[in-house]
Amino acid sequence: MSFFHPRHYLTVKDRDTGELYARYPMGEGDRFSIEFKHSINLSPVIDIYEIQDGNIYVEETVYYHFGAGVQTQLNEGETLTYGEDGSMIVGNIHQNRNDVQYIVGTLYDHILTVNQQQVNLSRLCGKNTKIRFNYEFLWF
Repeated sequence: MSFFHPRHYLTVKDRDTGELYARYPMGEGDRFSIEFKHSINLSPVIDIYEIQDGNIYVEETVYYHFGAGVQTQLNEGETLTYGEDGSMIVGNIHQNRNDVQYIVGTLYDHILTVNQQQVNLSRLCGKNTKIRFNYEFLWF
């Protein structure tokens, strides 16, 4: 008889060393997001991901101003809507993004929202740390 149970997790690891910073249980259809301030216009950018078929897909990006690196044209099938707060929401992106990578901000933080919990990534991993998010199947 085994007491080990398989579960799926969103893992946060150091991109270069593989050091595990955290893992969060997630299932099919669950979403998480990464929020950060745009380095030039200092407005929020939120990337929203969803677990589908055992993979991570970017589904939406929310931003408030155009700037370097912010999408200015829609790809086929994508939508643009406006939030009541003046945000621009690019939706229906649906691009596979397994092995999501970020560099945690040095001046402004990155915030992970997962399972209705906000996680300050500079506190979790350290400023200027290169991190990666993966969706993994683990036995515990």
